[in-house]
Amino acid sequence: MGFGFVLLLWTIVGTVVAAIGSATLGCATALFTRGVPSGRRKAILTASLFPLVCLGWGGTVFVFQAVVNEAILDRDLGLGDTWHAPLPNGYQIMMIDVTDQGWVYNPITQPGQTVSQREDALDGVRNLQVAGRYILAAADSKGFDHLGKDTNDVDGYFLLDTQFGKKTQFLTYDELRRKAMELGIELNLQPIYNVYSKFRFSWFDLVAGILFLVPPAIGALTLIVWVVRLRRTRGFAEQI
Repeated sequence: MGFGFVLLLWTIVGTVVAAIGSATLGCATALFTRGVPSGRRKAILTASLFPLVCLGWGGTVFVFQAVVNEAILDRDLGLGDTWHAPLPNGYQIMMIDVTDQGWVYNPITQPGQTVSQREDALDGVRNLQVAGRYILAAADSKGFDHLGKDTNDVDGYFLLDTQFGKKTQFLTYDELRRKAMELGIELNLQPIYNVYSKFRFSWFDLVAGILFLVPPAIGALTLIVWVVRLRRTRGFAEQI
């Protein structure tokens, strides 16, 4: 699904959930504060608006992290059908539509927004390993034909030297393993999505997660304390 469709879907879902939350919190606060002499209407209104405010806050944090990840950190925004992340040697890993195969390439030498066949790029990559300046990979030359199919076909193995932008192809896994041993590398190929996940998430995502969760949690706690205190004033008014 395209980014626009996914964004629209989540917006609709979020709006529906927030509307239900507004009605639920508003009714609960009204029942809980029944008989309170003053401040009841303000509490009900605040409780009713709280889920909508949280929705707006969540949307703001999402846009903030999306801009930072895409424009500054060269990572995908976390929504849509394209996933990409930088590797520590300056290369990029990218997947589109599916997460079982993708590309490894040097963004500096690629023209525009597309990834083309080059000496310093790999396509149809299903398994790989990042070892310093080297990228070791198992690829499917018919990856486009196998797109979306439940298969893990591999018919080529590669060693990519990111320092010189050169790749060497091997016919078998054992040939790649022997070359890796010559370079002092213990071969340990992993699914491309596992490698992507290792490099996609950074300290910034932790900060974004804190921003997303902590303020609403503080707001919810404050609202609960306020409503409880209002309820106590009901008992005091009855005694008078």
